[in-house]
Amino acid sequence: MSDIQSYLRGAADALSTAAADTALADGVIRAVAAVTAALRAGKSVLVAGNGGSMADAQHIAGELTARFRLERPGLPVLALGTNAATLTAWSNDYDYASAYAREVEAYGVPGGVFIGLSTSGNSKNIVAAAEKARARGLTVIALTGAGGGKLAALADILLAAPSTDTPRIQEVHIALYHFLCEQVEAGCA
Repeated sequence: MSDIQSYLRGAADALSTAAADTALADGVIRAVAAVTAALRAGKSVLVAGNGGSMADAQHIAGELTARFRLERPGLPVLALGTNAATLTAWSNDYDYASAYAREVEAYGVPGGVFIGLSTSGNSKNIVAAAEKARARGLTVIALTGAGGGKLAALADILLAAPSTDTPRIQEVHIALYHFLCEQVEAGCA
């Protein structure tokens, strides 16, 4: 078991490695531009994840729908899977793997954005939602770990944290999406 200083050094190392990743930095700038353009055009942004990544999806939606740093109008950002009746009805009658894809079908519009969070890049429901998003003309942004998994091939913009350790990936994701929220908010204020 590690002490807190060791743990924080590990987190700092993961963030430092991410900071040196120029492809990741370029991807984040492209993601900011895509999300900002969609929102300025009146299109919605749909965000989805599982477990901790679901909490991150809700965090992103909360920062952009409510506010991050600036006083401004609310932005149409929706975390998928948060309507328990829809999620459980679809999962019961069909399956959980296609539940987010169904919500993308219901809420996704051409020119909108789908952001899928999956540390492995292989979560079946996130992959299915990304496939549906591409078919409907949404820009697909994937936040994953190193390599990107199956989402890499589906993503218009891949934000792959340079790690294979789930907690480290999520720590990098938080920094990435906080920056994204700050920049999108400034571009939409």
